[in-house]
Amino acid sequence: MHRRLVVGALVTAVIVVGCSPSDSGITTAVKAKLVKDDVVKDRTIDVDTNDRVVTLTGTVQGPIEESRALELARRTRGVAAVVDHISVESGEPGAMSTAGIDSAPAAAIGGAISDTVITSDVKARLLADDQVSGLKIDVNTYDHVVTLSGTVPDAAQKSRAVELARKVDNVTRIEDNLLVRESPMPSER
Repeated sequence: MHRRLVVGALVTAVIVVGCSPSDSGITTAVKAKLVKDDVVKDRTIDVDTNDRVVTLTGTVQGPIEESRALELARRTRGVAAVVDHISVESGEPGAMSTAGIDSAPAAAIGGAISDTVITSDVKARLLADDQVSGLKIDVNTYDHVVTLSGTVPDAAQKSRAVELARKVDNVTRIEDNLLVRESPMPSER
């Protein structure tokens, strides 16, 4: 009986290790996601994986693309962690790396904050957050007032989206127009 348990445990361990994605498999999966994604379009992002830790390097056009690339990598099967070495081109006002986003203000030239920069910063935070479906939330800013609209699956995501938008510098008010998708009744399923 004891021998069967030991053999069973060994077989289970071999299956788990054999079925877990290899570093090269993870790299391939992340690259495939980047190529297919409409936001990232596989700019000049290199993907390296070592012990299931994915490192992204290269250049993108803006913080939204950077956030999306990081999100895609994080949500790839087998990835333990993602290291961000992506650079954001400075072609657009307020473009900056979202690495350490909580400590970096979204400032445009001369220190003035534009509505476009605020919108970009809010959207980047929503896309980078793994608790929120950032792609389903529309962000508009007018005169430093941020309006969030769209449909989210639950009240927790709604609250988290508003919380993330409040963290952006120079936002005077949040207009929360997010709708919570109601679950169908058991008889409607």
